This record gives sequence, structure tokens and C-alpha cells, in this order.
Amino acid sequence: MPAISVDALSNDLKEPSQPVLIDVRRQGARQADGMTVENAVWRDPALWLNWKDEVAAMSGPVVFICAHGHEIGQGMTAALCAMGQDAKYLEGGFAEWRKAGLPVTAI
Repeated sequence: MPAISVDALSNDLKEPSQPVLIDVRRQGARQADGMTVENAVWRDPALWLNWKDEVAAMSGPVVFICAHGHEIGQGMTAALCAMGQDAKYLEGGFAEWRKAGLPVTAI
């Protein structure tokens, strides 16, 4: 399953051509935290069948950010890769991003 480390993603976000960041944490977890990665858009993982085609049609790579880089991020990555999208999940998820002290923004 394609993954990207927090360091690699942080470096990619400094480039002119950046990946699309999709926060797929469950709504309750996201609201409780109150923060996200800058420029990430949120998509409700419970409703992924409603938005998967929109994401599959995006040009360029997509990075899914879930809470810990486990089932949700990996599942979304697998589904979108099967649809032909250049998709990855963030290793360690949002928790690892914050642990590394990388920039976050209020939702």
C-alpha cells in the first residue's frame, strides 16, 4: 500500500506542485481535536461512496490523513488506487504529523 512519511510529505508541501491533502478522520475525532493540516480538505469517511469519484478525478497525487495511519487512511488509499488515482496514506496519520511538530491549523 502506498504510504508517505511525515518528513516526505512536509518536503512535498514546499514544492510548487503539491499533493491534495484529504483529512479522513472520523467527524468526532476531528472535532474533538479542532486542528488539521493546513490546506487539507475534510471528507467524511463514512460517506466515502459519495465523494470517491470526485477524488478519483483529481489530477495529481492525493494524500489521505487519518488519525493514526491505520484502517481509514489505508482503506481510502486502496480504494482510490484501484480507481487509478495516485493516492497515499500518511504514515502515523495526524498524530504523527503533530508529534513531529509540523504546522497545523484550526478547523
